[in-house]
Amino acid sequence: MRIAITSDLYYPMSNGVAVFAHNLAKGLAKQGHEVMVLCPSFKGRHYRMKRDGVTTIYLRSIRFPFYPDQINAIPEGKKILKKVSVPRLAYRHGLWITVDPYPELKKALNKFQPDVIHNQTAEMVAFAARRYAKKYNVPMVSTGHAYPDNITSQVKLLKPIKKPLDAVLRTYMASFLKHSEYATMPTEMAIEDLVPKNRRRFSVTVEPLSNGVDLSQFNPGKPKLKVLKHYHLDTKVPRVLFVGRIDPEKSLSNIVNAFAGVLEKVPNAELVIVGDGTDRRHLIDLAEALGITENVKFPGRIMPPDVVEIYHSATVFATASETETQGIVLIEAAATGLPLVAVDAGAVRELCQNKKNGILCQPRDIPGLTDALVKILQSEELQEKYGAYSLEVAKKHDLNHTLKRFVEIYEEAIQLKGKKISQKRRFWRR
Repeated sequence: MRIAITSDLYYPMSNGVAVFAHNLAKGLAKQGHEVMVLCPSFKGRHYRMKRDGVTTIYLRSIRFPFYPDQINAIPEGKKILKKVSVPRLAYRHGLWITVDPYPELKKALNKFQPDVIHNQTAEMVAFAARRYAKKYNVPMVSTGHAYPDNITSQVKLLKPIKKPLDAVLRTYMASFLKHSEYATMPTEMAIEDLVPKNRRRFSVTVEPLSNGVDLSQFNPGKPKLKVLKHYHLDTKVPRVLFVGRIDPEKSLSNIVNAFAGVLEKVPNAELVIVGDGTDRRHLIDLAEALGITENVKFPGRIMPPDVVEIYHSATVFATASETETQGIVLIEAAATGLPLVAVDAGAVRELCQNKKNGILCQPRDIPGLTDALVKILQSEELQEKYGAYSLEVAKKHDLNHTLKRFVEIYEEAIQLKGKKISQKRRFWRR
């Protein structure tokens, strides 16, 4: 099968959409399918690359300076009189976006002749893909990954109009799924939040299908000491871990504040926050203000295979995010046998099941987060119990199952498109 994957966010960006699209493309190519990815260029100019059996077409793009690229390290913010931080509105490495991708996309797809297009986003590349699919009668599958807050909380200039803009974006994201033969979202909860309750009136089937992770890569094990040493991490300490984007909507300040309370009960504990983002400087300042700098580490963005060793070194994985449509890092943590501590918001409860493989707290409940972390850190019994159940939860999110199901969905989308075309022909014959 010839499969085109279109996305406005792609590897080596470190967000969930980019990681999933990359895993999907590599996995499908490994199964023998012809795969082409179309995404914005990270150099501005058009170019193509073939790696891991996947042909990637990088479309001409321009830099949007008000959003970090999630690839390069975010420069430290400036301070006035060495004390007051100046808000950073623009970034040296801004996000790359396409303005008029259709001509390049059309040329690439005409040559590739896809059997199906699988779209991951609802932005400029997606508009071009939708236009192409409609014009050339190519079946389209759409996957919805985001909540509006994932976008609006990142751009400080939008803060005054955030609430009404979130409402508009929610409607827009739901409507975008309709322009396809079949649609998916990572969890049932994500669908319930975005799609109207009376789903029979929604013009396309929307199926919950996990983003999945490669369980052959993320699995239990002892950490490689060489890797821990490289990132200046101790080998034998109770460790609370977070991996992901360090951005405001992840609410990591709640984890840092909760961890200050943890140290009163578990004084040798360590909090490791892996990643980078717009909130990193704030969290470093917060740890300093709380007097816990020595116990809070920020090793930066770490990619596989090294990040797997960081998971292996942890005692518990913690997140306070309220905006997850699923959370790939939660699956990764579960797959490595970690207990989870999270907040009961978004679609998190499908992965962090209260008192089965972790503890769910109420959003913004800092004392609750502290208590949950202390309970797990102080109890080997809970660590073993929750860790074992995490492995069972992770089995349901094997990337191989996700790939198999998507191939079935592509075949179904092709059949549905064929029926639509036949119906149109019968109509015009009348």
